[in-house]
Amino acid sequence: MTQSGESGAMFQVRVHGRGGQGAVTAAELLSIAGFDEGRHAQAFPSFGSERTGAPVVSFCRFDSVPIRTREPVSEPDALIVQDATLIHQVDLFAGLAPQGYLLLNSTHSLAELGLEEIAERLPAGHALTVPASEIARRNLGRPLANAALLGGFAALTGQLRLESVQDAIRERFPGAAGEGNAAAAAECFAAVEEATGVARA
Repeated sequence: MTQSGESGAMFQVRVHGRGGQGAVTAAELLSIAGFDEGRHAQAFPSFGSERTGAPVVSFCRFDSVPIRTREPVSEPDALIVQDATLIHQVDLFAGLAPQGYLLLNSTHSLAELGLEEIAERLPAGHALTVPASEIARRNLGRPLANAALLGGFAALTGQLRLESVQDAIRERFPGAAGEGNAAAAAECFAAVEEATGVARA
């Protein structure tokens, strides 16, 4: 994990997506969930084109002490990739910590995507694909994967509780949309737990 002053507990996340896929919202929801768990948190997007379909990057940090840096996350502890087509368009894996985590939205395996080298570079169980768009489609009726991936992130990293993620989702999206997204997060959480064999509290 990236060191932060006296705490040594900062955890940094970089979210890659395309305009319209909710990458900025995903980082905001992570920060709300972290704040609800009593941690200091921040979230912000990169600046540039946010037109529909253009690559978008957003960032989130958690720490046990106030976070003073406002720089983009160049050395993430975790990567959330909402769109596998970005693999050949953006340097997704730049700076990823040696003990870091990778969660990628795809129905294909990392090997099928040509990412064996990335998977081998990280500890076992730290890199995973999950069909978040399909999970979202089942629960929402449309393939908006950002909330589902946050459930997967909670299961993969253990940084947040699923309930905190769901509370943040419901706070941002009241009503049926919130419930559908919360259900998608739970399904993705369970899929990641099953894939890694690690049960999270």
